[in-house]
Amino acid sequence: MAFEFCMALFLSVWSMARSDQVPEGVLHMECRDRYLMIAVDLSFAGMEPSFDAIDQTGVYPITEQYAAKCGYSVTVHPLLGLVELRASYFSCHTDNKDDDVFTFHFNLSAYHEGKKVTYALTKTCSPSLPWSPREVTCEINYMEVSVRSKITCHSGTKKDDWNALKPVLAHSSTTSDWQVMFQRAGEQMAPMKLSQARTQGYGFDLTNGRLVFRAPYGQPESFSTEVNGVPVEMVHATVFSRQRWTVVMVDLVAACSMHEGSHDNRGFVMWKTPELLYPSVNSTQIIVGLNGERNEWPVAEEKGYIVERENDTVHISIPYNAEGGYRKSFVTGGLYEFYIFHLYFEQIFVDDDHVETALRIHRTLVTPLLPWLLFTDNQTVLEDRVFTVYLGNVPEDIALASVQLNGQDFMVPFLNTSSYTIIQAVQPNNTHSYTLKVPFDDPIVIQQVSKEDAVIHYRLDINYTLNVEFLNEPYYHLASIVAWSPDVSSPAFDAACSESGISFKLDHRPFDYLWEISVGADLLTSELAAQHGYILSNDSQSLLLDVPLFTHGYQYNNVTLKGFVAFFEILVRNHETSEVQTAVKTCPFISNELIMCSTDGQMTVVVDLSLAIPSGGSPGRTSLKDNKCGPKEADGTRALFSFPVNSCGSTIKLGKDNVTYQNAILYNEPVSGDATEICHCLAAWSRGVHILWLVSIASSYCTNLSPTQPVLAASSTPHSPQQVCKVPSSSLRQHFKPYLLLKVQPESLSHPSLPSTRLLVTSKFPGFIVFPGALEKALKDSPKLK
Repeated sequence: MAFEFCMALFLSVWSMARSDQVPEGVLHMECRDRYLMIAVDLSFAGMEPSFDAIDQTGVYPITEQYAAKCGYSVTVHPLLGLVELRASYFSCHTDNKDDDVFTFHFNLSAYHEGKKVTYALTKTCSPSLPWSPREVTCEINYMEVSVRSKITCHSGTKKDDWNALKPVLAHSSTTSDWQVMFQRAGEQMAPMKLSQARTQGYGFDLTNGRLVFRAPYGQPESFSTEVNGVPVEMVHATVFSRQRWTVVMVDLVAACSMHEGSHDNRGFVMWKTPELLYPSVNSTQIIVGLNGERNEWPVAEEKGYIVERENDTVHISIPYNAEGGYRKSFVTGGLYEFYIFHLYFEQIFVDDDHVETALRIHRTLVTPLLPWLLFTDNQTVLEDRVFTVYLGNVPEDIALASVQLNGQDFMVPFLNTSSYTIIQAVQPNNTHSYTLKVPFDDPIVIQQVSKEDAVIHYRLDINYTLNVEFLNEPYYHLASIVAWSPDVSSPAFDAACSESGISFKLDHRPFDYLWEISVGADLLTSELAAQHGYILSNDSQSLLLDVPLFTHGYQYNNVTLKGFVAFFEILVRNHETSEVQTAVKTCPFISNELIMCSTDGQMTVVVDLSLAIPSGGSPGRTSLKDNKCGPKEADGTRALFSFPVNSCGSTIKLGKDNVTYQNAILYNEPVSGDATEICHCLAAWSRGVHILWLVSIASSYCTNLSPTQPVLAASSTPHSPQQVCKVPSSSLRQHFKPYLLLKVQPESLSHPSLPSTRLLVTSKFPGFIVFPGALEKALKDSPKLK
């Protein structure tokens, strides 16, 4: 027969929160077979979120005690970053329409910047499966039994069951109040009214078609035992009422496996339950899954689950990588991992009367902390001269934040200007990796030379800083990579040409001290550079050497009127092995005039004769003192002579510190009378011995000037010939036959050798110099010049 509770409905204004909008993506609500699941991100809700249940009678905070009494379970998972609420379809404040439509109303209280904000949540659900005559739910914090309210006495009712109830009925009230009597380990306890049982944390409810009983775990009236070695908690309640001459009695039993789970070395988390917590005539049907998912036995095995029956016990093994499980990293003196599984287990029993009992168990299984190892792999290829270091087996919830290289910190990702690179890659086993590349020659790399082994050691000490999601404590992974190169190569210069000479650059390396740098036989020092006119700078990073053209050490080839090729050589000598390497740079140059002497004693002269020969004259008609030594090449204004210094009529003068070779360039042209003009070109050369090449101009009428007497000493730029010109017009030549005019560059007047020859500069002839006595006589003989 049917029975029902008398219920008074108190109407009130629903106290729903103002509808603040919940951002998209932080809230997930889902209707499952027998409950509503709500999950909220802690990044939105804060670390201390709370829920209120709402119905027409008011707002009820879901505290820990109230949740177990009224059919709610609230779990905060800080490492998963979410808070989860599960609400039974028969929870206290759910609007129930014929056990078919269930509507939930909640308030979610979150904290933003210390301020409490409340959001209204509403969801309507319908069961996807029909109700069994008896259903038992083992939640994480309570046990719930619901049975059909239309009760029929089954054939298994024993006379002793009624006899046990007789003393209770004899002393119970004659009223029709419903009462409950608990049995604990075969011992009957004194009955109590339902109202009294509710004050002790029990829940009773009568819906349109079902009687619901709910008990938190650990109640005084429940008891724990072991069945086949599995811990089980059980509560046995008998609800009864005497209606005149009829007694209505409902037996409610909830039995739940309390096994906490275990793990093995195969990569499985395991859980077990007695196979027959409730009577069943046949083998029970088993459904297993994660997060409320229902997988029948064959499907579960396809997903890697192992479901076994052994010694009247059901064993469930779930692989660590099962879909729906959670893996988290943890740092506590090392790097660890653990796994969390929200197990859903369903078992169907059918008794002798073909009455079905559906048992549903929710359990959260957590493995202990398991060591997790990262690894580094040295993938460096010596020929590439780049450190390549692979960091692997990095879990999904760990990210690389920074890298310390030989004590210097660098944030990840590196700046684009950095010579280092780091590449992240996703791996098939739900991990990722990082590949770090650092060139050997980067200043941050430690380089050490081993003289004994004749190798260079390159060392890179790496400290990876990795951050774990939702944890403030970083994890550090250390690696030290050493590479060695057997090739201790000589210093390598970079060289470049310019209009004024050749420049060399050498980037210093730690092992450069094994080598000596010289120019010829002389070590390259700042004193040597100053002596030869080089420009030298040397610091901890590099050496720079600028070698002006025509300074000591140059060699010349292919000299023509169009230009020439000069090269400069630097010697690099290993002072221990005497091994010598050379750094040679060859450059083309252009010069209008030049005088150069090669190491084999060959003199080469290019001279501009445009002001030294008559208009229309040809430089090709010139010669040296030996008229057989004509120019090798000539154009309209210039002539090129190349000859041994001690040939072609050259005269030699031995000085204290030098040897002077003197010759003259002659140009023969018929003029009035017997006069013959002679051009002497002046220059200086210094290589090994001191050579002075003289240029002068004279007239056959200058009987006071000896052709061998120098009329102008070497200029301040000794390798650049001075222009020396005869009188430029026949009219002037007529007045100046006994005199000599020389056109010189102004800087030559400051040469130390000039004071011995007193020269006067006159504004009458800009750019010309006149020898002593010549100016006064010229002015006297030629009044026009005054």
